[in-house]
Amino acid sequence: MNMQTAVKTVLGKYATFSGRAPRSEFWWFTLAVIILSIIVSIIDGAVVAPMLGFEAFADEAGEPLRMIESLVLLLPSLAVAVRRLHDIDRSGWWYFLIVIPIIGPLVLLYWYIQPGTDGSNQFG
Repeated sequence: MNMQTAVKTVLGKYATFSGRAPRSEFWWFTLAVIILSIIVSIIDGAVVAPMLGFEAFADEAGEPLRMIESLVLLLPSLAVAVRRLHDIDRSGWWYFLIVIPIIGPLVLLYWYIQPGTDGSNQFG
């Protein structure tokens, strides 16, 4: 799977929390979101901030495009994360480990890098 296919698949399943997401789909989408976030932040700082009357890259400009991008990608990011957990035969409720400082995100990261279960599991 390449980045373009992964992004199309994830956005095609915009808010689908059922099923499974292979490791490549999850990581290619994550990389695409990181790249897009960097580009949008640069546009916010270099173009939008001066248009709003602030100096370029001023902290008080607020990055409005970045906020919109985050809202638009919130559901697909959550959905692909839950489907990735399903691929390793874990419930999507395990995603709430993210609220435990340091330990929770590290556990999720460990699970996300694990290969998926061979054949079918309880999630498909």
